Amino acid sequence: MPRLAHLLVTTLLLAGLAGCGRGDGADIRRIGSARHGAQLIAQSGCGACHEIPGIANAAGRVGPPLGNVGTRSIIAGVLPNTPDNLVRWLRMPQSVVPGNAMPDMELTEHDARDVAAYLYTLR
Repeated sequence: MPRLAHLLVTTLLLAGLAGCGRGDGADIRRIGSARHGAQLIAQSGCGACHEIPGIANAAGRVGPPLGNVGTRSIIAGVLPNTPDNLVRWLRMPQSVVPGNAMPDMELTEHDARDVAAYLYTLR
């Protein structure tokens, strides 16, 4: 019986982690405008450093590819992948991991939420 209980607890924990604040389109819309986020990503030149699906000419190799970022459990190597943490990383990457290659893009809170909404569509 303890083995069955362990299996049940593990299954419930994994199911809870699978959501992690990300999810369907309704969840993404609560974060921000994915459409506007895609425009900001293209205008800001994020593709010079990152490969980003759905963004024209975004084939950079300096930073990590951003495909499937919406399903990753950790961002920046240290933060649980939640909307608030992704916005924090987008706005102030040097405060999260000092000395990393990600520049401060000077995004407002609103714009960072829109960029995060687009990134969460990448699954």
